[in-house]
Amino acid sequence: MRPFLDSSDAVADGDELYRRMCRDGYLFVRGLIPPAVLEPVRIKWLEIARDAGWVDRRTPLERGIADLSGFCAEPQPPYMEVMYRLYREVPEFHAIQHHPRLIHMLEGMLGDTILPHARIIGRTIFPKRTEYTTPAHQDWIPIQGCEETITAWIGISDVPKEMGGLQLNACSHHGGIYNFKPALGAGGTEITDPLDEDQWVYSPQAQGDVLFFHSLTVHRGMANTSDRLRLSIDARFQRVSDPVAPGSLGPHSNGLDWEEFYAGWPEDHPLKYYWKKWDLQVAEYDGSYNEMRDRMALELAETGDPSTRGVLERVVNRGNDPARQKRAQELLNKLGDI
Repeated sequence: MRPFLDSSDAVADGDELYRRMCRDGYLFVRGLIPPAVLEPVRIKWLEIARDAGWVDRRTPLERGIADLSGFCAEPQPPYMEVMYRLYREVPEFHAIQHHPRLIHMLEGMLGDTILPHARIIGRTIFPKRTEYTTPAHQDWIPIQGCEETITAWIGISDVPKEMGGLQLNACSHHGGIYNFKPALGAGGTEITDPLDEDQWVYSPQAQGDVLFFHSLTVHRGMANTSDRLRLSIDARFQRVSDPVAPGSLGPHSNGLDWEEFYAGWPEDHPLKYYWKKWDLQVAEYDGSYNEMRDRMALELAETGDPSTRGVLERVVNRGNDPARQKRAQELLNKLGDI
């Protein structure tokens, strides 16, 4: 597998960055965010994870050794509650996507003021449970708004190969929206259309490296085969002049609102409701993709397909159809633990 093309040489050349993004569907930039910004957030994140029983208390906290007895995954309520604590208690987590070096680079590339999406997502990936490794998917379906939305995948620590990371299918953004099926992992979908296997690219990352990719670029997780928790951020960015979907302005939660997340923040914190300073064009979200995913998951679960578990959990935890939620819970009970 080829390594990422290193675009660190072009950080100050917005036109060249945009040319590469349009051509390849991604950019990889080394050392963009100072480790001194990330490391304090990593330690606070691990402290919260340790309180939840996710970190082995017999080992030094900074090593982040996982306690597999605490395993859980999104969207399970025990997992979400721990991540909500991170979002509520650590404003520095939210500040990462506003770092001037990151914003300045994106402004140069996109030629406009940059809107960081309020819905910044932390990912805590346990080792060994490889069945939960996120399969090939596209970000546009859950995000929407505008196609030229850019995801920044930021490892909070070094991410060597044994901890996994992301692989990208270079140039796949030229293929539009691909067909998919329900799956475990973030987003709950897996692309079913054939992809060019020679186009997969990957490189290990050091703390401070940032991987950017287009909302239509196909990507997938790599299994965490280490003994440590993998902590990363999904941050999304777009031009303020482009349409944005309403979900991108809300927290990553099951119905909680910003008032609940901001309750413990200083009253005058500059990041509270920062997006309201712009007159944004809010576009309607097309829920038909999620409806298709959920319907397929219910049908496949009837046959005992364990890959539907993540989508069924989403239906139970985030749905608004009581009959469908009840059926999804019944099917989860039949599937049992995997």
